Amino acid sequence: MEISRKLRTLIIGLPSFIVFLYLLSILGVEPIYLLETSLMAMTPLMLAAVGESLNERSGIVNIGLEGIFLITAVTGVYYAEVTGSGLGGIVVGGAIIGALIGFLFGFISTYGRAVQVIAGMGLNLIGLGLVPFMMMAFWAFPGIHIFNPDLRIGTINISISGAIFRLSPITIFAILTTIFLHILLYRTLIGLRIQATGERPEALDVAGMNVNLTRILASTICGSLTGIGGAFMPLGWFGGLVKEITAGRGFIALAAAVFSGLDPLLASVSSFIFGFSEGLAFTIMIAPGIKEVLPYYFINMIPYIVTIIALAIVGSKRFPKALGKPYIRE
Repeated sequence: MEISRKLRTLIIGLPSFIVFLYLLSILGVEPIYLLETSLMAMTPLMLAAVGESLNERSGIVNIGLEGIFLITAVTGVYYAEVTGSGLGGIVVGGAIIGALIGFLFGFISTYGRAVQVIAGMGLNLIGLGLVPFMMMAFWAFPGIHIFNPDLRIGTINISISGAIFRLSPITIFAILTTIFLHILLYRTLIGLRIQATGERPEALDVAGMNVNLTRILASTICGSLTGIGGAFMPLGWFGGLVKEITAGRGFIALAAAVFSGLDPLLASVSSFIFGFSEGLAFTIMIAPGIKEVLPYYFINMIPYIVTIIALAIVGSKRFPKALGKPYIRE
């Protein structure tokens, strides 16, 4: 029944989206550029939202996605320069550093029994303070760093009716990861155990499984995926690094996870909606005839307005019973 509901949503939503794109093209918005920008904006959101969905299914809530984004954006660029490869920056500065942060967060949330929301807030604050410090230490300038364009992650160019559509391989990786984690969570024994740690951790403990290690594993995966998203922003999207590069996208990714009810596939759809709203804002700002009518700052508000609206209608979602509660063996 759940699959049928999702299929109905897709059948209704896809034609509506195509019609919406057509109407925008009449107003002077280029659909190809809009989709390119939307998918770029969606990619870090999807990686973090899907990872956080898995994380919260296991019982750990990490609101520090923004902090991970910030730190791995800097370390991603740094290791790209060290290794001489944008992919090296994504893997070492993004995936590995993000996994380390996720592991530490999972450890203090389980064995340390920290209040997870407070720990997540602390992670965000650490990111805000650490980014200018690292930029000063690495490049002797705390605000901006422009790296060699050769370090950027290339795109796959697809010809559509004579127009070139650019798709990042990291976007493809994000989509495949979403499908894999959805299958893992709902079709495998490992996924059943992860869900049990969030719903009935005592039952998993009685079955002989280590609840804390399972949660730490989920937190590590979440940190790694979020780290890839953080490194992707400068290396695969913007082509430069500034200390405010994330611009609240970690909180938007968190909203996408919450809005989806912690379902990886729905989290990817939510991420596309938020990414599309950001892509639409970027596109409108350069569209003749529209940018003169709509104020620049109002256009910039579009992704955040969409986030607030989404969170306002999320009240009926059900979340794991043990979410945010350290497991204490009796």
